[in-house]
Amino acid sequence: MRLSKYILIGILLGVTLYKSEAVSWFRIFEMFNFQSFHMYGIIGTSVVMGVLIVQFIKRTHLRSVEGKEIVIPPKDKAYLRYIIGGFIFGLGWALAGVCPAPMFILMGSGYTVFIVFLAAAMFGTFFYGVARKYLPHNLK
Repeated sequence: MRLSKYILIGILLGVTLYKSEAVSWFRIFEMFNFQSFHMYGIIGTSVVMGVLIVQFIKRTHLRSVEGKEIVIPPKDKAYLRYIIGGFIFGLGWALAGVCPAPMFILMGSGYTVFIVFLAAAMFGTFFYGVARKYLPHNLK
C-alpha cells in the first residue's frame, strides 16, 4: 500500500509518454535523423523543467516527506566520462530505438519483443557492475 503512490505516478508517466508518442520508434528515428522537432521538444522541456525544479529545491531549502532538507551534492567536473557514457547510452538508444523507460512502457503496451532489449540492458548493467573496478572512473 505504501508503494501505491509510486506505482500510480509511474502509470501516469507511462500513459503520458505513450500518448505523446515519446516511445514511438518512428519518432525516435526521426529525431536521430534530424527530421522532426517533436522529441527534441519533449527532451528540451524535460531538461528545462529539471533545471527549474532543482533550482527551486536549492533556493527554498525544500524538505523531504521525512522532514529532512533535500541536499543535492555538486557533480564532478569530469566531463570526459560523461561524454563517453552519453555516447554509449545514445548508441544503444539509436540501435534499439528505445531507452530504458520506453522499454517498459512498450512491453506494457503489448510489444513483447522488447523483452530481448530488456535482457540486453540488464546484461549490460550486470557487465558494468563486474567490470567497474577495472574502468577508469576519474577521467577528466
